[in-house]
Amino acid sequence: MLNRTVQWAYNAENKFQTKYSFFLDERQLALCETVLQSVKFDGYSSFGGYESAQRKVLGFFAPYDDKDLQAFPIVPLTFTYRKSDRLTHRDFLGAVMSLKVSRESVGDIIVSEGKSAVFLYETVAEYVLQNLNRIGRTGVKADKGFDPDMVSIQNFEELKGTVASLRLDCIVALALHISREKAGSLISSLGADVNYAHISAPSCPLKEGDKFSVRGYGKFRLEHIGGASRKQRVHITLTKYV
Repeated sequence: MLNRTVQWAYNAENKFQTKYSFFLDERQLALCETVLQSVKFDGYSSFGGYESAQRKVLGFFAPYDDKDLQAFPIVPLTFTYRKSDRLTHRDFLGAVMSLKVSRESVGDIIVSEGKSAVFLYETVAEYVLQNLNRIGRTGVKADKGFDPDMVSIQNFEELKGTVASLRLDCIVALALHISREKAGSLISSLGADVNYAHISAPSCPLKEGDKFSVRGYGKFRLEHIGGASRKQRVHITLTKYV
């Protein structure tokens, strides 16, 4: 993907060719943006179908192009069903992929009571629309479009405490309410994502604004670094995505 990113940037800037990637997750997008910045290409934009989308398509545009978000090859489908049927993100993703649709063609999935939206690459949207009418034992009705009111505001839980240092294992220990030794073991065995880069070193230093996660234990952000306590421990504030 990174090699194609450089080629698409070159073609956009020198051959005036517009190009769109498939859906990228947050880590993939961050890596691509780092590469684009390294080659000093700023004619790109990313969009996932709505403002706060997590999975996004990356667009490459010629100089002076207006980067129209509506031109991105994304089609939302809204599925309606009985409110008593409790469908999950996994249910929808599994149903779409059972139609032999690749993961990179599926963007965000917004699940709510009796109505859910799935964002798809335009090349597969019509196929899914015509062929997905049941998820498990639940009958569903699909239509193009989605209601922006379905997008809920991201909720956060604030965590405050002190750490011996700004090492990753110390901060993960506070975030997960476990010992530093156990945190270090988790990072070494499972790895952690720091700003979407995979890290396996417990000693990795964090700075204010960094996002981090350990698989299966949630996603966090180091929101604020304060002063030192009398015992020379550092006061920090974390936010947990809930």
